[in-house]
Amino acid sequence: MNDWYELTRLGGIVVTAPVAIAIAAWLVLARTTRLALWWCVLFCSGMALVVASKLLFLGWGIGFRSLDFTGFSGHAMRSAAVYPVLFYLIFLRATPAWRGVGVTLGSALALAIGISRLVIHAHSNSEVVAGCLLGGAVSWAFIASLRRVPIQASPYWILAAGLVILLASPSLPPAPTERWMEDWAMTVSGHTQPYTRLSWMMRKSTPEHPD
Repeated sequence: MNDWYELTRLGGIVVTAPVAIAIAAWLVLARTTRLALWWCVLFCSGMALVVASKLLFLGWGIGFRSLDFTGFSGHAMRSAAVYPVLFYLIFLRATPAWRGVGVTLGSALALAIGISRLVIHAHSNSEVVAGCLLGGAVSWAFIASLRRVPIQASPYWILAAGLVILLASPSLPPAPTERWMEDWAMTVSGHTQPYTRLSWMMRKSTPEHPD
């Protein structure tokens, strides 16, 4: 079980956000500023959808009860967005076949992180699948853009720094993102207690939130 917890750390924001920044920095140094901006727009848009879905549930209990869906899995979304792109760029100067291997490796890692969220009971099946699909849409949209724009050489030590972050992830303390989201949801909604999965699933109707 501890191995699954170590794996799930790779999807944490303290790991994926620096990797996403490293990707953007690499693109800037490669003199592809527009691609860097496009990457930031895609990644931040995915993050915004994750945050919005969690706020809607925590603050107002809005979700899909029949699917046990309370919001996109942030770990799954970030992993599926970041890792295929990171490994694609690492193999950028290789043959198309090797670039495909890179995307496959990144996607496999993201899938494993998504599975870890299920094993440790952090999310439901629908939340992990939705997170993987959202993150996959981000990475594939960006990789499709990369194929149409020639990229000059850029220091690979920046991408290597992303791999170092992965290797160092077990020693990084996880960010209290759930607590941040709950505090934010309470501030926005005006309620004093967030919705929880257990109380939400037990409700046959949607009465006013008890403050």
